[in-house]
Amino acid sequence: MDGSGPFSCPICLEPLREPVTLPCGHNFCLACLGALWPHRGAGGAGGPGGAARCPLCQEPFPDGLQLRKNHTLSELLQLRQGSGPGPGLAPAPEPTAPSAPPSAPEPTPSAPEPSAPCAPEPWPAGEEPVPCDACPEGAARPAALSCLTCLASFCSAHLGPHERSPALRGHRLVAPLRRLEDSLCPRHLRPLERYCRAERLCLCEACAAQDHRGHELVPLEQERALQEAERPKVLSAVEDRMDELGAGIAQARRTVTLIKSAAAAERERVSRLFAEAEATLQRFQAEVLGFIEEGEATMLGGSQGDLRRQEEQRSRLSRAQHNLSQVPEADSVGFLQELLALRLALEEGCGPGPSPPWELSFTQSSQAVRAVRDVLAAACASQWEQLRGLGSDEDGPRKPGMEDAELPDPDSSDPLESEPPRDYFLKFAYIVDLDSDTADKFLQLYGAKGVKRVLCPINYPESPTRFTHCEQVLGEGALDRGTYYWEVEIIEGWVSVGVITEDFCPQEPYDRGRLGRNPHSCCLQWNGRSYSVWFHGLEASLSQPFSPTVGVCLEYADRALAFYAVRDGKMSLLRRLKASRARRGGAPASPIDPFQSRLDSHFAGLFTRRLKPAFFLESVDAHLQIGPLKKSCISVLKRR
Repeated sequence: MDGSGPFSCPICLEPLREPVTLPCGHNFCLACLGALWPHRGAGGAGGPGGAARCPLCQEPFPDGLQLRKNHTLSELLQLRQGSGPGPGLAPAPEPTAPSAPPSAPEPTPSAPEPSAPCAPEPWPAGEEPVPCDACPEGAARPAALSCLTCLASFCSAHLGPHERSPALRGHRLVAPLRRLEDSLCPRHLRPLERYCRAERLCLCEACAAQDHRGHELVPLEQERALQEAERPKVLSAVEDRMDELGAGIAQARRTVTLIKSAAAAERERVSRLFAEAEATLQRFQAEVLGFIEEGEATMLGGSQGDLRRQEEQRSRLSRAQHNLSQVPEADSVGFLQELLALRLALEEGCGPGPSPPWELSFTQSSQAVRAVRDVLAAACASQWEQLRGLGSDEDGPRKPGMEDAELPDPDSSDPLESEPPRDYFLKFAYIVDLDSDTADKFLQLYGAKGVKRVLCPINYPESPTRFTHCEQVLGEGALDRGTYYWEVEIIEGWVSVGVITEDFCPQEPYDRGRLGRNPHSCCLQWNGRSYSVWFHGLEASLSQPFSPTVGVCLEYADRALAFYAVRDGKMSLLRRLKASRARRGGAPASPIDPFQSRLDSHFAGLFTRRLKPAFFLESVDAHLQIGPLKKSCISVLKRR
């Protein structure tokens, strides 16, 4: 039977078998609907979770509708097939036997087999194609198109209703899609057909009419064509960003390695110093205990000799007394002799005995050890506070003869003072990306690296971290416990480059919110004529000539911030900001430098918090660019 006839099922394209009629008037095979609905989900052909719909016209009807056989239509079909066409019915062509004998070379053409449209076709190798949703399960053919209105995919045979029926010609057909639900508006369950350029969203017609009035709306295909033209730029930017991330990852890995090796070396040095300190204390303990033993032996020698002499004298007196008492009364000679012996023994010890010592020399040992203990405890507490960043340089011990010179850091040297080549700093290169959530409304960002001051305010979204009174912008991320280096290209105008604490309030007024005008930030300023450095409201002028490339090196270990002029790979120090060591007696340097005094008083406080790279565009034509460290960093890391 011709699939286009009125008595054929729109699903299987065969003559209706046990026909059922939906409320919309369309007829289907009972078995075809039973096979289609479970395949499409509990909501019927209308889509997952939605109302049941007619597979042909998509008219919804109640989910609980009971399908019943249309007996009248079934009888008409039986009459048509058995006794010829009934009133108003077209004759049903039946397959006829060939008029020629079986050996005839030309067989009589016959109608296509009814089951051919649903016969499975072999799928090509590779990716599995999208199956047709109208074919019986298990015998689905590859879909030719997907209908975004029906939310179903159809093979070439089942696309016939969409090509013939006027009600279905308005449906949107696209290339086969495996997940049709992704092309459906979750709010209105309608196809996504429009694109809002203002909010960068794919919309259905209902969303476009309700919530996006006045926005620039274009068809999806038009926006796709435009975005396809932009794809090379996006892919190029992605490659650049991946290169930057690669350099950042290499830097982070090297930093991790350096931290681990530095920690291991420091543990070894500390363990060695503690062992030396323990050995020193053990030697001191042995010396003190030896001193006590020596003093004890010396003083015991004299005291024990006096004790023996006195005991011997007492023994002689006792014997002489006993001998006198044993003399008989009649023996006058013996009495006189024994009495004389007793007197002589008594005269031997008539002098004063040795007096006890007023002071034992070794009893001062505990006081000396107690003093050492107190000094050691105080030194440990002071050094621990300095190690944690809570103390000041004034608490440290001073060596003799250092009154007129600054104390050098023990076991360390400052490589930055010797201005090594640029490759040395690239080992600490930090990739700075500008944070758009901090940019003032009069600053125009160009990607994550460029910024320029403009006259017309930009409608940035509200952000609690955005500067509101100063034309400033910060870099992403916060810095602490390490060494960081980045470069800035001054393109035009007055520009300030520096750092600011992470917790600084961006809503501060202009006079206190600018870089270097508060204790929470410091910077290098180019005012069109010369360089100067700012901190805590004080300025120090510099005499070096202008260099469009400025290098910034932040050193947490030394609590220092250095600015360099970069020319042809060579570094020239502009100014290194650091609190100077205190001198004996607190005597200031001569002559007095107010800026350095301010650094000595407050600069170390910056390093008790996390810092961010900061940029201030002061003049109306100011323009700067974050330096291109990417390729340089990669080359240095590869060489290393």
